Amino acid sequence: MKVVDVNAHLHTPYSFSAFDCVTQALDMAAEEGVNDGYREWSEECGKRRLFPLFNIEFISLNVEDQAAGVRVNDPNNPGRTYLSGKGLAYPVILSGKEAEQLAAVKAESNAQVERMCGKLNEHLAAVGAGFTLSFPEIEKTLTRGSIRERHLAKALRLAIDAKVPEAGKATFYTRLFGGKELKSDPSDAAKVENEIRGNLLKSGGAAFVPEDPKAFLPMETVQRIIEAAGGIPTYPFLADDAKGCFTDFEGDLMKAADTLKKRGFRSAEFITTRNTTEVLEQYASYLVDEGFTVTFGSEHNTPAMEPIRLRTRNHPEGLSEKLREINYRGACMVAAHQAGLDNIDAGDELIQKAI
Repeated sequence: MKVVDVNAHLHTPYSFSAFDCVTQALDMAAEEGVNDGYREWSEECGKRRLFPLFNIEFISLNVEDQAAGVRVNDPNNPGRTYLSGKGLAYPVILSGKEAEQLAAVKAESNAQVERMCGKLNEHLAAVGAGFTLSFPEIEKTLTRGSIRERHLAKALRLAIDAKVPEAGKATFYTRLFGGKELKSDPSDAAKVENEIRGNLLKSGGAAFVPEDPKAFLPMETVQRIIEAAGGIPTYPFLADDAKGCFTDFEGDLMKAADTLKKRGFRSAEFITTRNTTEVLEQYASYLVDEGFTVTFGSEHNTPAMEPIRLRTRNHPEGLSEKLREINYRGACMVAAHQAGLDNIDAGDELIQKAI
């Protein structure tokens, strides 16, 4: 088996992404020798000799963990649980009740951001900005139908760049942030947008709107939707953060793996830049030994443009050979599942033929 670089978790502009378009992400993947995992995605991957993996991500709620105050893979909200679906069927097969549930959650999520946009416009009027944001225009120009608070932050940053003279930007941001100065260089789009989110769109900010519980499906329902779409329900581990800390759920790896298996999970993933190589090797190796399919990704769900080839927090040059092999073998299993096959060698053959 010839191991190749894989990125198995990458956001595109259809959610929120560092990339302006799908082709930009794939051009970078091709240049860096990374194979990634729909019509546009599939067609453009083929043009670049990349193997497409069809994935999806949800935010679910586990009421049992919420009641117990257990932080799962959201470090700030007990019970809130991110889940991924790997190797979804393409063309899409989701229909009926599951499709309706997914559409309802998307509509509620978009409605929450629209309410935030309304409050943001009220704040812009209150500080005498001289302009407001158009939610329909943001939806049309910056999204593909799924609208998040990051899109609002980007839209506001673009409007400020277009309408506020360079000499007055620092003063404008101070007024906008209620007396707090902009800490970032105004030319650093990613950092400026993060400050906009932190000061205006998060809890305590002038445009903050709490998320409605209707925006979160129960964890079991999300698992059923993923399976109905032909995918593999996958648990995304946070593992160690920058301070070496773990969430309540993930701190005891043996217990976490056992609980995940009881809940019906046999697949896990990691966003590698969050973790040290040592912890990632420990967690990924244990999960593989326990029968989990393990894959890695970069996410790219912020404005910051980073390499697509994976690396860990303390090894920016790339993954260790051990981790590369774990990731590739996991990708082969996902590729095989995606094609309706059931063994790693079939997945390896599919990927090698494509590239």
